[in-house]
Formats: sequence, C-alpha cells, structure tokens
Amino acid sequence: MNRPPTVRPHTLHAAGIELSALLALPATPPRSTVLAIHGRGMRAAYWNSFIPLATAAGHAVLAVDRPGYGASARHLPEGQTLAEQAETLHAALKEHARTRDTGAGFHLLGHSDGGKVALHTAATAGGAVPLLGLDTSGTGYQYDPQALHFPSTLGGGATKLNWGPLHLYPRGTFQASRALLAPTPPRESAETIHWPRQFETLAPDVRIPVRLTFAEHEAWWHLDDTTLTAMTSRLTRSPSVTVDHLPAAGHNISLGHTAGTYHQRALAFLQDLLPPATTAHRAATTN
Repeated sequence: MNRPPTVRPHTLHAAGIELSALLALPATPPRSTVLAIHGRGMRAAYWNSFIPLATAAGHAVLAVDRPGYGASARHLPEGQTLAEQAETLHAALKEHARTRDTGAGFHLLGHSDGGKVALHTAATAGGAVPLLGLDTSGTGYQYDPQALHFPSTLGGGATKLNWGPLHLYPRGTFQASRALLAPTPPRESAETIHWPRQFETLAPDVRIPVRLTFAEHEAWWHLDDTTLTAMTSRLTRSPSVTVDHLPAAGHNISLGHTAGTYHQRALAFLQDLLPPATTAHRAATTN
C-alpha cells in the first residue's frame, strides 16, 4: 500500500534568488523529478491534487512558486520576464540536482503562463540538467479575440477566461482557491500580448517530447485545427508532439472534476519517456 506523500515547504536557491516551493518525495528513490510550474496569479499549491498521484507512481514533485511569487516577491516586486524566469529556474534545478537524487531527470509540467515558462526553460536548456519532456495545459499559440484585453486573474472580468463554467469544479473550489491566488507581477503581465511571437522564436529550440492539453471550455486560445497545426508544426526539433483535449474541463484543469483524468494522462506520458532501466526498477519495487 502506498503511504500518503509528505509534502513540505522547500527553498530553492537560484543564483542569489530564493524561491519558495513544495517538495514531495516517493517512498522509494525517485524515478524522476517533476518540476510543476503554476500559472498566472496562482501559487505552487495549484498542484496539490497532482502530488499524491505522482509520488505513488514513484516520482518526486517539486512545485515551485515562480520568480515574483511567494518568497521571492519581496525581492522581485516587479517580477521577471518569462525568459528571466526560465534562467532562474535553470539555476534552481542545477542546484537541486547537485544535492538531491532526481532520478532519470527533470520533467517539466506547466499550466497556462507556467507552461510558457516551461517552454522557455526547455528551449534554453543547454544540457545543464537532463530534461525528459514538456507537458503543458492551457498554453496555446494564438489568443482568442475575447482574451485580447487580458484582464487580471484577480479581476472580476476574468472568470470565464480562467475558469469556464463553474459546474466543472467541485463545490467549495472557489473559496478554497483564494489561498492559491497571488498578484501577477507587472513585468509578467506586460509580456502577455507578445506570446505568439515568443512562441515562434522558442518552438524550434525545444528538443524534448511535448504534450499539449486543452480543456473543452478553454477560452484563452484559438483551438481550431489550423491554429493547432501551426503551433505543433513549429516544434520542429521535438521528437514527438501530442495534442490532447480534455472534455468537461475549464482552463484551471487541475482544480476541476476531471483533474484526476488529466493527471493520470500526464503521468502516462511521463512513463513513456523514462529509460528502460528506470521502468524496470519501478516494476521490481512494486512487485
């Protein structure tokens, strides 16, 4: 029987910047370490429902408060650009790998703007730490016209964009999620409109497998076949690109009724990326 994971506050040291995080370890040496990167206006605890599934499958989870959020907000009141956040995360991962067993390497799991940071991180990896794959939800290419005004996550006009129909979430989600919310740093907000061009620049430099998930009620992005084909076709150096659509889900997938389905699919994707020796070790430890 798998025991519940111990999730504890953790501090990441990144070239002079301290990032708050949540760290959860499996009962056995980790098969991999999932770097879970939250979206705009959220915090690391967005991934709370993912953590027990991942640790039960043998993975460590490092859910980070992105630069400008959590502990680093006091020192970075304006935040960082997406590229700067990726640079900070590279430094944090390198230091984390120096002191801890990360298994086969790091797997990037990003949501929304966290997916953008994950794409920046993958495209600029440079081999400093081994990266297994990139899995994003709610991170598209071209914005839907209704999202052009980019209301703040904390603003009253953003409910449809950030959540979709309210019945997609368990009772009490919105009250409970208040503890997850944080102001979006100004430098991050200022970049939002530039994302399509940034993606076009980054995509050819992503050299790891990619999985993109979009909720049925996703309102931020154009999700027609032409736009999604244009998005995936730019990931020219990725060994594989998968697009998944999740029914009965809104933008904040990991907080909704279908979170478990999404997380299991994400873990299945990660399973396929592990080296054979890692997979065999997992089978031996569970028999």
